[in-house]
Amino acid sequence: MSRNPQVDDWFAEKQHPMEAAMQAVRDVILGCDARIAETVKWSTPTFMYRGNIASFNPAKKFVSLLFHTGAKIPGEYVGLDGDGDTARVMRFADEAAVQLQAANLESVIKAWCAWKDSEA
Repeated sequence: MSRNPQVDDWFAEKQHPMEAAMQAVRDVILGCDARIAETVKWSTPTFMYRGNIASFNPAKKFVSLLFHTGAKIPGEYVGLDGDGDTARVMRFADEAAVQLQAANLESVIKAWCAWKDSEA
């Protein structure tokens, strides 16, 4: 799992009330595939593999993870919500919710990587 110090600095600076849950989401995503990178983009932690996968959309009472082109990820995924043509969102109420939904999040991230590999 490769953590970017820039993202560590973002967390240290923001001292976000949902940090523990956000860090749990971060652990799940980075643990899915060693090729996934992270950075701070659009003033928030963003995960990438052959394009932008998802960014935190910091809310104070829950964790919101915006999948920029989530509508294009092949398949159906529990917890990946939205009905527009492009973006999808996963939300987590707290750290316990992240643990309960970790398998759903992992399936989305792995599907993204497989989709991007098939395009290469």
